[in-house]
Amino acid sequence: MTLAIAGVLLSLATLITLAYRGMPVIFAAPIASTVAVLFSGAPILASYTEVFMPAMGGFIGSFFPVFLLGAIFGVLMTVTGYAAAIAKAVVSVVGSRSAVAATVITSALMTYGGISVFVVVFVMYPLAREIFRAADFPRRLIPAAIGLGAGTFTLTALPGTPAIQNIIPGQFFGTNAYAAPGVGLLGGTAILILGLLYLERRKRSMVIAGEHFDSPESAPATSGSSDADSPRKGQNESLVAPNKLFPFLPLLAVVLVNFSCTLLIFPALEWSSLEDERFGGITLDDRAGLWAVMVAILSGIIVLVALNYQHAATIKDSIVDGMKGSLLPAFSVASEVAYGAVIASLAAFALIRDSVLDVGFNALWTSVIANNVTAGITGSSSGGMTIALNALGAELQDQAATEGISMEAMHRLTVMAAGGLDSLPHSGAVITILLVCGLTHRQSYRDLGVVTIVLPLSVTVGLVTLVTAVGTF
Repeated sequence: MTLAIAGVLLSLATLITLAYRGMPVIFAAPIASTVAVLFSGAPILASYTEVFMPAMGGFIGSFFPVFLLGAIFGVLMTVTGYAAAIAKAVVSVVGSRSAVAATVITSALMTYGGISVFVVVFVMYPLAREIFRAADFPRRLIPAAIGLGAGTFTLTALPGTPAIQNIIPGQFFGTNAYAAPGVGLLGGTAILILGLLYLERRKRSMVIAGEHFDSPESAPATSGSSDADSPRKGQNESLVAPNKLFPFLPLLAVVLVNFSCTLLIFPALEWSSLEDERFGGITLDDRAGLWAVMVAILSGIIVLVALNYQHAATIKDSIVDGMKGSLLPAFSVASEVAYGAVIASLAAFALIRDSVLDVGFNALWTSVIANNVTAGITGSSSGGMTIALNALGAELQDQAATEGISMEAMHRLTVMAAGGLDSLPHSGAVITILLVCGLTHRQSYRDLGVVTIVLPLSVTVGLVTLVTAVGTF
């Protein structure tokens, strides 16, 4: 058993190393899982075809529509020029000297409106670059500003966010995207305020030290113009938004429809047909969160198409681009989930799982620890959370019920926990942000790590302590 546990640890190190060196997780995950299987003595081919692939297919079957619709929505927001228009509107309100706040707020609006983090990065960098250039602030702060807005409180804390991270726990706890709204609002506000205070302090210290927009510390890592500095497709070919209100309508549609479906429409409908065997005996609680987000993002797409019907050819091409762009993120996360399924199938993992459950923490603390660890291992909040809940979800639900802990609290704090160590240096999102911005880990990861790991973790720990003491609010 000692050798098998060593194999699991070596497997994790392999996955982290391969991801850090830039190997796509679609390749890295099978390789890393093979290492663990070899050490455990389990059959390699059977583990791949009977464990890895079914788990991968199961995740795709459940969540691919969200990736697909989100990617299409993001591309349409870019090509129509609405994303750029939103950024300009935010800058006009907060002022160009508030470049950090403007970048954070704009990124947050796009993510809370249903646009994938990976899409937001490509949309936001050209906009943030010009905002920072006008203010003459160090460019190496841009990744942290985008990361704070797009990769923290809008993904995990704010109630109703259509991010995939906020949907996954509902499949295990029977909750919806608006679970524990008080806890989420408090946590989201704390992360935002602390993050802005930190970034503003860092900006002032850099400026006092003599740094400018393109000073040596923030200059591109390679000579010449990087891909990140070149106009992205859709930025220089965007359609002109004919009205200042129009760019916000698709985001507003996503938020309102998600809210209405979750709390008003779905509960008022008759769902007895779900008892049919062909639907697997599911209930509304099992799927309400997923269905609400799907309908919400689809509504945003419909609004975008309706507002730009006169550009039908461009819209059609953009929808196709969105479909293609959804494949890599979806299959990357699915590969991480499949890797976790292989690890969970090994006897060594059962020992590790039982050790976690036997430590004596309550369900909230156990969930927070387990989800942080798996998210850190995979470099993905959604992948890590799926792995942890597939392995421990039933036990955590039973334990929470025994201890009188609200499932809503379990949902919200589990999501927030998964948004902690997911941003370690090997994270796909971290690597993408730095590549798009043309910066290195040495130049920008310190600040990116503080706002996406240290602050969310600190707030989550504080909230778990508070909820344990006073209950859900």
